[in-house]
Amino acid sequence: MQRGDRVRLRPHPRGDIFDLALAGQTARIDMIEQDFEGRRHVVVILDGDPGRAIGPKAPGHRFFFSPEELELLAPDRDAPSLPSRTVLVAGIGNIFMADDGFGVEVAQRLARRFQPPGVQVVDFGIRGYDLACALVAGHDAAILVDACPRGEAPGTVFVIEPETDAEPPALDPHVMDPIQVLRLARSIGTLPAHVVLVGCEPATLGPEEGAIGLSAAVAGAVDTATAIVEELVARHLQPQSHGDLAARR
Repeated sequence: MQRGDRVRLRPHPRGDIFDLALAGQTARIDMIEQDFEGRRHVVVILDGDPGRAIGPKAPGHRFFFSPEELELLAPDRDAPSLPSRTVLVAGIGNIFMADDGFGVEVAQRLARRFQPPGVQVVDFGIRGYDLACALVAGHDAAILVDACPRGEAPGTVFVIEPETDAEPPALDPHVMDPIQVLRLARSIGTLPAHVVLVGCEPATLGPEEGAIGLSAAVAGAVDTATAIVEELVARHLQPQSHGDLAARR
């Protein structure tokens, strides 16, 4: 089984009632995920689901089954096809640490805007393990958005290709470091072919007790970062696009 295959749903008789309600319906495999215990979970989108028109990121239109619950079908030329390329846009950050919430704000802004089919926008917050699993779920490209101190003027937005060559460190479940998460993901699966980080220089990460809300300089950079992410997404989704996703700003 692989992404794009058509299947018929055969949920286990003792399965979830919502899964049993889908028994006999046909679907197409959107992606195959693997958890930390090595179990595979197949994500499918139903044939004829109206949510297909707004892409696989639509809430409630992606269903999870084990491979044993799926009957592989012969290719159907008339069946609706999945997007040829997929992009994961991941917002990263802690909203209780001032400008560290930058990536979360950008992700929420993007989630309120129309995105092309194949684009999945997720606010991961500080859930590093969840992001690591999503990175090895079969996306063609991933765009991470985060506040990244680099010694620039506050509010400076930049796009870089993260280095992931070092060994994966132990991941703190309460801290989200995108480089550490990428290294962890690489140790458990295959990263997307293209991974970039859209970062913003923070003005403050708040006092030790935390602070909610972005500084004026970083809040003003949200629109810029949103436009950059959408430009990178559009560039990757172009059929003839084989260029580097990264671009300096």
